[in-house]
Amino acid sequence: MANELEKYYNKFCEDKRLTRKYAQVEFLTSMKYIHEFLGNNTGAKILDVGAGTGRYSIQLANEGYDVTAIELVKHNLGILKSKGSSVKAMQGTALDLSRFSDNSFDMTLVFGPMYHLYKFEDKVKALEEAKRVTKAGGIILVAYCMNEYSVITYGFKENNIRASIDNGKLSKDFHVISEPEDLYEYVRIEDINKLNEEVKLNRIKLIAADGPANYMRPVLNSMDEETFKLFMDYHLSTCERPDLIGASAHTLDILRKE
Repeated sequence: MANELEKYYNKFCEDKRLTRKYAQVEFLTSMKYIHEFLGNNTGAKILDVGAGTGRYSIQLANEGYDVTAIELVKHNLGILKSKGSSVKAMQGTALDLSRFSDNSFDMTLVFGPMYHLYKFEDKVKALEEAKRVTKAGGIILVAYCMNEYSVITYGFKENNIRASIDNGKLSKDFHVISEPEDLYEYVRIEDINKLNEEVKLNRIKLIAADGPANYMRPVLNSMDEETFKLFMDYHLSTCERPDLIGASAHTLDILRKE
């Protein structure tokens, strides 16, 4: 699995993706909630698991937080380290955070791993490790790729629906069945709920991290700044609506360790 991810991220420019307007929606939304739950804790210790090229780690470190980053892919880790920040960055996997003691961090971000873990037990392990290293009362934020976005865009919009059914990539009820070579795992809200029940984590909020943004990439990317600000105002006013969450490309699950 690590080899498949290495090959993918060696070619895929993660840094460039995050500068485009459609991707800024997810970043700005996630940062809003990160700040909301950090509150006045300016000395917070934050762990970023699956930190990629450091979009969140470096921003939070630049704001003065004590940030540690774990990244599996060497290529991404190299880019993160090359940016010169106070982030303590190291290679590692979400499935094994044994280098960290129990109850070490005020906030743990799990923004990449659930995109690339396919087995229920692996997702449980990643959540259990995040829970273990987070302080009692601390916050864990977990990002997921959502099923319906994949079915609607890759399946219907890009006309791969019949092939996906024929080759066993979709179940009869249109749930994506991913393998490591597919690179991304897609879930529904009930799948996320099942994981939380297994790990005994209490949800504060589940939000639509990017809402409709990924469905309208060209429109967003060509927007002037004033219109984009209006879109962000709209999105932030609707991203907690239960009727809109499941259709978002990404969700952000905000959990508290009791």
